[in-house]
Amino acid sequence: MNEYILLITMAISFALTVVISPMIIPFLRRLKFGQSIREDGPESHQKKSGTPTMGGVMIIISVLATTLIASYLFNPDTGSIQLFLVLFVLFGYGLLGFLDDYIKVALKRNLGLTSKQKMLGQIVIALVVYFILRQTDFPTYISIPGTSFDLELGWGYALLILFMLVGASNAVNLTDGLDGLLAGTAAIAFGAFGILAWTGQMNVEVTIFSLAIVGALLGFLVFNAHPAKVFMGDTGSLALGGAIAIIAILTKMELILVIIGGVFVLETLSVIIQVISFKTTGKRVFKMSPLHHHYELKGWSEWRVVTTFWSVGLIFAVLGIYIEVMFG
Repeated sequence: MNEYILLITMAISFALTVVISPMIIPFLRRLKFGQSIREDGPESHQKKSGTPTMGGVMIIISVLATTLIASYLFNPDTGSIQLFLVLFVLFGYGLLGFLDDYIKVALKRNLGLTSKQKMLGQIVIALVVYFILRQTDFPTYISIPGTSFDLELGWGYALLILFMLVGASNAVNLTDGLDGLLAGTAAIAFGAFGILAWTGQMNVEVTIFSLAIVGALLGFLVFNAHPAKVFMGDTGSLALGGAIAIIAILTKMELILVIIGGVFVLETLSVIIQVISFKTTGKRVFKMSPLHHHYELKGWSEWRVVTTFWSVGLIFAVLGIYIEVMFG
């Protein structure tokens, strides 16, 4: 597998997303699948109300098609459990997000699925992943970055898989709040995992899957960059969160995910800190959470917030690659 194959994979996914988006966006608009803006959000966001959402459908279609095409072209003997798992998680979490979005925009229930319903769906998918991996004698240790030490978790690895898939899908979902924010930061993170899966392990299927997502996200950015013509919705954000978690699991880079996905971690921590602070002291640490809204309310333009977070995401990605290559 050489650099040209990697570029071809991204190019196919990018082109497919760019081609199908102008067909799907008007369709979503005709169905009145417009985004509802939270009333307690930044006032500047109210003008985005009605922008077509559920654009994650374009990302998922492109990634599924590109991964299957590229896997067949460049690795014709493919058909492993790993390929099935990455596509299963992407589709499974995407379907869960689709149901949530559909309830919000079509049935006019602003909160979508209840938190218990969404959590149950996330847990079920994670448990299916664990039981499939157990049938393949998948190793249940985790490697400590920067050391040669491995920690055997045994049955506790099931809890780790559960925590990673549920946690990552929710963390990535929280980051989807500004035009192009998630698409850009996720493209960087998946690119980092694609590089590591290729250079460190020659894991062809995971590499193809990762770079197919990068291409799809870059294609989606054509329509999602400020001012956005479409939002990915929970359909896209939950799918991406689950996808990055399963990649980290299959490549045995579970802890590196915390570094490469540093932006998602910071966004989640800002929400946790805000809730704990308000409930215990009645005071807010941030003007608004997740963190990107805090900087908006400080007077930063939306584009400045997004590009700053992209830059921070790139730093985290480079750091994660460095640690894994040098000490992994």
